[in-house]
Amino acid sequence: MSADGRDWDDGNPERLYVITRGRSGLAEQAVFDLVTLIVSRAEPTPAMQPEHTAILRICGSPLSVAEISAYLRLPTSAVTVLLADLLAEERIEARSPVPQAIIPDRALLEAVIHGLQRL
Repeated sequence: MSADGRDWDDGNPERLYVITRGRSGLAEQAVFDLVTLIVSRAEPTPAMQPEHTAILRICGSPLSVAEISAYLRLPTSAVTVLLADLLAEERIEARSPVPQAIIPDRALLEAVIHGLQRL
């Protein structure tokens, strides 16, 4: 949020252009989705962009791309560009969330139960 109380989407596209250096998040979205977990691997340096510094500070424990976007009050397209920068510099680690377990077929489970009952 800006000093005058406006949020990023209140007609200030120039700010997003400066933050992302004119890049869009289209290519980076293939690497990151909303539930990709991000963890810092390095400390911020004084010469870093403020948004990069903020990401490194808040990602001491895993946060999703959606959470980072909410904390920074930036659209996910801009956040994915920033995350791609940090990933290329090996300052963050991106982890896909734990996949849901694949449940075996019901018939197989019933066959196992019946086999165990016969023992």
